Amino acid sequence: MIKYKYYGEGDQMEITAPADTYLVVNRTIMNDNDRLILTKLYQPLISFKSLALYYSLWSNIDSINIMSVEFNHRNLMNMTGFSIDEIIESRHKLEAIGLLKTAFKKGTTNVYVYQLYSPLSAEEFLSHPFLNPLLQNTLGIREYKRIVNEFKLPKIDLSKYEDITCSFSDIFSTDNLIHNSIEEEIKRREVNKIAIVNEIDFNFIKESLPRDLISHSLFTDSVKELISSISYLYQIDNVSLIGLIRNSINEKGLIDEQKFVDITHKYYMFENDNNVPRLIYTNQPQELRTNLKDNSLRSKMINTFEALTPYDFLRGKYNGANPTSVDIKLVESLLLDLKLLPGVINVLIDYVLRINDYKLNKNFVNTIAGQWKRLNIKTVEAAMKQAEKDHKKYKEYKQTTKVKTLNAEKVPDWFDKKIKEEKLSQEEENKIIEKLQKFS
Repeated sequence: MIKYKYYGEGDQMEITAPADTYLVVNRTIMNDNDRLILTKLYQPLISFKSLALYYSLWSNIDSINIMSVEFNHRNLMNMTGFSIDEIIESRHKLEAIGLLKTAFKKGTTNVYVYQLYSPLSAEEFLSHPFLNPLLQNTLGIREYKRIVNEFKLPKIDLSKYEDITCSFSDIFSTDNLIHNSIEEEIKRREVNKIAIVNEIDFNFIKESLPRDLISHSLFTDSVKELISSISYLYQIDNVSLIGLIRNSINEKGLIDEQKFVDITHKYYMFENDNNVPRLIYTNQPQELRTNLKDNSLRSKMINTFEALTPYDFLRGKYNGANPTSVDIKLVESLLLDLKLLPGVINVLIDYVLRINDYKLNKNFVNTIAGQWKRLNIKTVEAAMKQAEKDHKKYKEYKQTTKVKTLNAEKVPDWFDKKIKEEKLSQEEENKIIEKLQKFS
């Protein structure tokens, strides 16, 4: 039976299996325009599989009810044709973009409650601080403009017309009205907020700004949310934010939100040679993952390389801290310029850091990356085998020439062929789980 590791609150690992049950709760009201928004605006970011899962969950709810009966996940697998891994991966994307919230209860048979939410309106999506630029980058400017035109209001010149619309009081009388309290649980349209986990020290930033320049209510909740979103999109640190925020403060000592968005965008474009921000937070495609069923350390390492995004894998090497902008740009170039796959990049990062005294030398990394691209390496296993092969040749070369540029003795654990047969100790198992928990 295929199982998928799910990490809930408090880093408590749970196992989702086809026999686990679920309920679907409708938290909102959907209309035909929402379907257009989901297809045109959301699908490019979350993939058609995630959207197919969203619609499949909707179909579990009877048209007159707001909650489904209980199903098991085998039902979803049959409806969508997806594996349990594909279902959970698609679910995570729906959660991340605000279309779904998931509640979990552990038991003999685990129970999930999937709560469905409406998409943002087209106006909200296209003015969102990071969804809009990500859509532009995903589609390309020409296709993006074509899609946006589909949501524009037609321009009609009404200057020569007279407005003859009736008012409420023209038609209705308010005599003898009976007033009853409004029911609290009436069904209404609800949009779930997109959660951004981004460590910003607002106290540090505020203390770093001139007191006579700012208002005591500088950081409202909406401003904090905007700054968190923008700094996440552009990967701006606390120190850089100080100058950007200072230049966005108006005469009332408050942050001009639109000015802040414009300034940070110009700052990013200047720092990145006019390249728009791109997502480096994708992991190895499902169809290129390895279906390993044994419990060896090597298999667990392959699973880690495949499950983590290059950004999160690199952050793990920083012990949970944010990587430097130099390292991020290097990973971006591997993804976007050389078009290496995420899992392959993770293997490359792990290999280079281990043999090069934990330094990501750009020229060295690009030399290996270029070779792997020419060899058309697309899977984690192929990357690991190539790294082992390359290092063996280098070690032989070092022994004959006596060069000392790299540490030929320090190699990743997965170079050891014996670990293919070795079972994991409890300590090793815990380390693998701990690494995955941090970034899942």
